[in-house]
Amino acid sequence: MMNNFSSLNFPRPTAAELDSRFGAVLSLIESNDLTSALDRFDHERRTFESWAALVHLRFSQNTRDETTRSERDYADQLTPKVTAHEVKIKKRLLAADLIADVREKIGSHVAELWQSDITTFDSRIETALEEEARLSGDYTSLLASARITIDNKSVNLSGLAPWQEHPDRTVRHTAEQARWSFFAEKGEELDTLYDRLVSLRHGMAQTLGFDTYTPLGYRRMRRVDYGPTDVALFRDEVATHVTPLVATLLEKRREDMQWPELRYWDESFIDLHGNPKPAGGYDLLIERAQTMFDRMPGQLGAFFRMMVEGNYLDLKNRDEKAGGGFCTSFPDAGMPFIFANFNGTHGDINVFTHEMGHAYQNWRSRMLPCIDELWPTMEAAEINSMGLEFLTWPHMDLMVEDGAAERFRHMHLIGSLCFLPYGVCVDHFQHEVYAHPDMTPLERHETWRKLERHYMPWCDYGDLAYPAMGGRWQAQGHIYRSPFYYIDYTLALCCAMQLWLLSRRDEAAAMRAYEQLCAQGGSAPFTKLIADAGLVSPFAPGALAEVVKEASAFLNQTT
Repeated sequence: MMNNFSSLNFPRPTAAELDSRFGAVLSLIESNDLTSALDRFDHERRTFESWAALVHLRFSQNTRDETTRSERDYADQLTPKVTAHEVKIKKRLLAADLIADVREKIGSHVAELWQSDITTFDSRIETALEEEARLSGDYTSLLASARITIDNKSVNLSGLAPWQEHPDRTVRHTAEQARWSFFAEKGEELDTLYDRLVSLRHGMAQTLGFDTYTPLGYRRMRRVDYGPTDVALFRDEVATHVTPLVATLLEKRREDMQWPELRYWDESFIDLHGNPKPAGGYDLLIERAQTMFDRMPGQLGAFFRMMVEGNYLDLKNRDEKAGGGFCTSFPDAGMPFIFANFNGTHGDINVFTHEMGHAYQNWRSRMLPCIDELWPTMEAAEINSMGLEFLTWPHMDLMVEDGAAERFRHMHLIGSLCFLPYGVCVDHFQHEVYAHPDMTPLERHETWRKLERHYMPWCDYGDLAYPAMGGRWQAQGHIYRSPFYYIDYTLALCCAMQLWLLSRRDEAAAMRAYEQLCAQGGSAPFTKLIADAGLVSPFAPGALAEVVKEASAFLNQTT
């Protein structure tokens, strides 16, 4: 029976208890009880991850509460210790005398993940990992502290979105001025935070025997089937095929709107009639979402009903919440949790269907035998989320205001195309930063502007001084908290748009492919998962060109 979220209360471990629990795994290995050792190892990891996930979620739900902050700090202190235990055990299990039997029991993919994992940790970097987690939390708290006054209202960064998409161009401009004034005010602090993070990560990499952080970063992301060279080729494909199309779309928008020039604050205003809004308030959207998922094949309807009844959703924006949206999970409960900040814009629907895709995948794969298989690596995981964004298209009449479903679909596709150049710019920026860790803050800002001009040459910030001098990247939390986790969205989007193309020809076939992908979880690496789903690898020549061609044709038909 599913537990209500409010009743979840995982045991709070101590360092001594963790020593004992993971020590028991090693004892089982040395007593030649490999099956029990693997079972115990998996159990202990699930138990700790469930507790840590709940701690970090509660902090995100209330960043101002000293108790949740203190508990987050405690979890961040324990996590490197757990990593040390895990690496020690994985090294023993992968030793020559055991590796054949271990591979037979856990599968070759999990064994390959473990081979990568053991190169990413050493007790010498334990203190640095704790500091990295603390600094990442400081970034989250800093952005959550923002209070922006607009239209006689005080809002946080998430709450500013309705003004950023307002039909009145002057209002959008004012909203962006207010937003970037906050970043300018905190600019020195943001530069210092990132400088310390880069220095820490470069130091950890050198301690572990890497020349730069980049190979360590890829291994921490558990990328076992592609590398920086493949990613660089994909970035070039985006610049070649997508950037020109987006430039054309934006120029057409400028002409349609009769603006003398296209400014940064115009980019988020896609629809001539105003960006479509959600169909109503929170309660109506939840009710409509249930109808939508009940209409769709598979188990989406039943699963969403469980999410609602079990209170595994926190979607309303509140002052004390961290910004953004995410999905987390509690392996011991077998249930995921969706966190978001609804603000009354079309973004609510995008975030909701996106995170619902993550949640559904995690639930579908909850019975896989190893904790390493419950989530795929992140670029594959993002197909599950972005794929659902597109697969819910036929039902958007339920989720948006009356008569706006086709406009929403049009806007979603344009937004997806516009995201690709930005996404690869974020990735390229990080490759440059970690290749040159001694950059000054000014040099980092200049590097961002140079890359921005390459991938997004239309960017014109007007009188917004802070992003104009290269500060836009500081609003992208992944750069601070999850290095190299951003190209994943662009790779996944290439695959998700393939699901969209398939759904236009055969909706049932697209849903079958999607269900299969979700059920496989993380049982295989990225390139094999997409091949099994009948999708073309983003690294294959021409994969992106075909998607862009079809998207362009669709937009020409619907414009």
